[in-house]
Amino acid sequence: MDVLVYVVVLNLAIEYFPAVISETFTLSLLTAVVLKLVLEGVRALKRLVLARLRTAARPVQKATAAAMLVLLLPGSKIVVLEVIALLFAGRVQLGGFFAVTGLILVLLAARAGVRWLLAAPPRVG
Repeated sequence: MDVLVYVVVLNLAIEYFPAVISETFTLSLLTAVVLKLVLEGVRALKRLVLARLRTAARPVQKATAAAMLVLLLPGSKIVVLEVIALLFAGRVQLGGFFAVTGLILVLLAARAGVRWLLAAPPRVG
């Protein structure tokens, strides 16, 4: 389901933002799969760093975990740009750092919205 949401959002971005380019629909579908994999990896890393931050006993450990989190957030956008550039060799472009940051925020919001819409209603009784 997430990949389908990502394809829709990505293709809307391609249509309305000139900096976001994909030569074919197939490439946009593959890009959505890559984005899903990379973003899931980043989420897993973020959970690990947050767990380390919560369990840190000493101030140095807390500072190290906080620094890792601060580096992870912008670093993940750079990783997304580099992985897409490496895999698709210029046939797909997601714009620059700020464009990909906005795209990722919209992807995650759309994903959450679709999951909320498709969630089973709570049973009463």
